[in-house]
Amino acid sequence: MLNKIDENIYELPIGYKEGMRVPGRLFISESLLEMVEPGTIEQVANVATLPGIVKYSMAMPDAHLGYGFPIGGVAAFREDGGVISPGGVGFDINCGVRLLRTDLTVEEVRPVISDLIEALFKEIPSGVGATSRLHVSDSELTEAFIAGARWAVEEGYGTEGDLEHCEENGCLKGADPSQVSTKARKRGRPQFGTLGSGNHFLEVQYVGEVYDERIARRFGLFKGQVTVMIHCGSRGAGHQICTDHLEVLAKAVRKYNIDLPDKQLACAPIGTPEATNYFGAMAAAANYAWANRQIIAHWTREVFAKYFGDVEMPLVYDVAHNVAKIEEHMVDGRLERLYVHRKGATRSFGPSRREVPQDYRDVGQPLLIPGSMGTPSYVLCGQDRALELTFGSACHGSGRIMSRSQAKKTYRGSEVKASLQREGIKVMATESAVLAEEAPEVYKPSHEVVEVVHALGLAKKVAKTIPLGVSKG
Repeated sequence: MLNKIDENIYELPIGYKEGMRVPGRLFISESLLEMVEPGTIEQVANVATLPGIVKYSMAMPDAHLGYGFPIGGVAAFREDGGVISPGGVGFDINCGVRLLRTDLTVEEVRPVISDLIEALFKEIPSGVGATSRLHVSDSELTEAFIAGARWAVEEGYGTEGDLEHCEENGCLKGADPSQVSTKARKRGRPQFGTLGSGNHFLEVQYVGEVYDERIARRFGLFKGQVTVMIHCGSRGAGHQICTDHLEVLAKAVRKYNIDLPDKQLACAPIGTPEATNYFGAMAAAANYAWANRQIIAHWTREVFAKYFGDVEMPLVYDVAHNVAKIEEHMVDGRLERLYVHRKGATRSFGPSRREVPQDYRDVGQPLLIPGSMGTPSYVLCGQDRALELTFGSACHGSGRIMSRSQAKKTYRGSEVKASLQREGIKVMATESAVLAEEAPEVYKPSHEVVEVVHALGLAKKVAKTIPLGVSKG
């Protein structure tokens, strides 16, 4: 019952599943659709049953099975009659990506890439449960929950210019640290400035191709230039915040008589104490993540300075891809305030939106789409067309096609490392199993995912970056 509506657009009609309030829409190519698990399609339909959902339950071209919502899922809910659901945000709240640019060229960096990656791996802790050399007090943690990246900048980690190039200026309004449990605080306090594990990474790259010279210049990018991509989120703090509030919202489902096809869609009506408390805690976790990436960026700059002297490393942009946000969008000719859930999906705002940084306002916001380990990443630019189709949303990465457990059965970390080294890519990881879990082959081809959003006008290709070396959890 999946109907092709247009090139790269497929629809699940309301009748596909009992209780659907809106159709489901998959923005995906035919070849990528063949890689999507049936369970992912079911999750798109399940999300379409939630109260107050607007227009469509959506999935981006990198969609795959997630908790409740598919990863790569987007859904917007009306303020009046809608719900907020942690499943539409994910456990790693504000997992996101930032890109630093340098004035260095690949020819200058390649000869020292091995030592450089080893130094970054040493200075920026990674792995499950990794702890930082930065130790914050409980009051400092509270300040970070409220102020996000600004707290880090005011503590000496970075500059005011970094904040201008962060989504939401690195701080989501409405954070309520009182809704963060003692356990979440205990997990988060020692982890500022750490990468974590899984698909998180710090990667030294170079611009291998420029697709749009004008926009690339606006973003400060040129062919052969060395960049650094940082991919991580809110660590143990965010995971615990999600876990804590899921328990509360599971009870809220019964309290408010919400009929769900999947208990993983636990939610509460917007405006209720349960929904308000979750949103406040989620915003605190999002701010923690921005502060975390800010600290990592600062330490990255310090490592580069040891090798290259007084090198400039401005922030191109920082995007969130696991978050729910209050945004204004046109719905059937009317401007409405909506709670937009993006889970494994990136905001893609074009020139018409005031949220775009002033110096990018005439082109649109940057989107940062990481590849899988060893494959190209992409810099895209937001387009106004995305506002019509997806509430200003696009993909966030490649999207898995193989579970981590299956990947470890299929690949050996040592072989993956050797293969990458033959391609000239230096890789450091806390353990060999991580490399097996994150082998390039367990993900969809990043170029195919990016081509879909480019062809649909959800975002425009600006540049492709090629890995030189990567530090993994």
